[in-house]
Amino acid sequence: MKKISEKVFNKKMMIITIICVAFLLTPTINAKLSLSTVSASTSRTSVDEVATVGDSIYDLLIVAPSCFVDELRPLVCHKYQVGVSTRLVTLCEVYDQMYWHGRDGAEKIKYYIKTAMDEWGIQYVLLVGNYRLMPVRYCYNADVGSGYEEPCFISELYYADIYDGCGEFSSWDANNNGIYGEWFGNVSEDPDIDLYPDVSVGRLACRNGFEVRTMVKKIIRYETSTYGSEWFNKITVIAGDTYPESLNENWTGYEGEENTLRVLENMSGFEPVKLWTSDGTLTGTRDVLRAINNGCGFLYFDGHANPYRWSTHPPNDADTWIEGLSVLSMTRLRNREKLPVCVVGGCHNLQFDVHFGKLQDDPWYYYTFIPECWGWKLTRKIGGGSIATIGCSGLGMTKEDKESFSGAGDYLEPTFFKQYGVNGIDVLGDTWAATISDYLDTYPIDWNTPAAWDYAIDAKSVQQWVLLGDPSLKIGGYSQ
Repeated sequence: MKKISEKVFNKKMMIITIICVAFLLTPTINAKLSLSTVSASTSRTSVDEVATVGDSIYDLLIVAPSCFVDELRPLVCHKYQVGVSTRLVTLCEVYDQMYWHGRDGAEKIKYYIKTAMDEWGIQYVLLVGNYRLMPVRYCYNADVGSGYEEPCFISELYYADIYDGCGEFSSWDANNNGIYGEWFGNVSEDPDIDLYPDVSVGRLACRNGFEVRTMVKKIIRYETSTYGSEWFNKITVIAGDTYPESLNENWTGYEGEENTLRVLENMSGFEPVKLWTSDGTLTGTRDVLRAINNGCGFLYFDGHANPYRWSTHPPNDADTWIEGLSVLSMTRLRNREKLPVCVVGGCHNLQFDVHFGKLQDDPWYYYTFIPECWGWKLTRKIGGGSIATIGCSGLGMTKEDKESFSGAGDYLEPTFFKQYGVNGIDVLGDTWAATISDYLDTYPIDWNTPAAWDYAIDAKSVQQWVLLGDPSLKIGGYSQ
């Protein structure tokens, strides 16, 4: 037997050691991806239980902090019972699996979603936790020069737009400077972002376990008891003269009310309940509370807002504000199980990173000095509110903000109701995604144009359109 020299032996051992260490440190992101899961077979299955990708294909991916796992188990079981195969993973597991991928928490989550799409074929992603507990991505598509500058805003579309136009991972950061969706100059610094949703993303912006339990109960009750209910066949629309003509001669008509008419045209099978300032059916909060408490399947607001309240104007009266609903007045909602899907047109209704102690140059304009935003309070409201709310995390853009005088929220919001009422798309996340895709087909983005101009506004309109709710929600519930 040939004797191996000590020098050669040590060299071979070093090579073997390097290979072993590399194998141990490499994350499992290949075809045998193994991720922790919560099984639907028992309410006490450990989240450390492992299943390989070959076991099943999943429809819904839930990502949550580990402290919410127990509260989410009933939702996982319910989703399996209605035929939506669901995978629940913790944020820690995401970070562990994506150890070598992503520059920060948000990008690691996005890489994980991509891997889950590639390996499991997921269609829906539910992020659970507010901005403190579940990372958000801020988009820097700034409307500088508009007079209401905001340097950035939350974009949940970032998590949904997984692939670029060439089928590669879309970082939203072409120049790799850590500023995402950057559009400040004469052309976009991060051009050619695809923006089309590849997966439907919603968030439960829960601050604690109590809110998680509340939302889980609301979702289960809605999907199991709404079908066939008479109240669901109503749609309530609330609006006024959003842009009084006294401020600008081009602002003719009652813009908000005109948009509600377009919504109602797309929902011809529903009984309309109209609250308008022009005919006196909308005089204040009491009218809104009464309409919601009577029950409706859909709810649409079109006007002005901040994270605290939604309001509008009476006809051609820019000095008078008629308040529709605020975070405080929502405590008087008593619609119980009659939970509508709400779409709201206005600024910052879904800016869910507000909190006590957050100050800006003018905090009372932005109303960030509050414990929760309008959209989340309405969604998580106990004993009523909505089942889900869709709206803007930043400054809501309308056709009045564009030189072309078309598009933005005036097109986007009625299109949501077209996707449901005309095209029959009845899963909430699919309706949200189809609306965004329709908008981009109608208003394609030219990234070689200045910030704050029409194309940047078109991009912002979809980038800031947030869904607070379960993207896999069956609108109207299941028949059995």
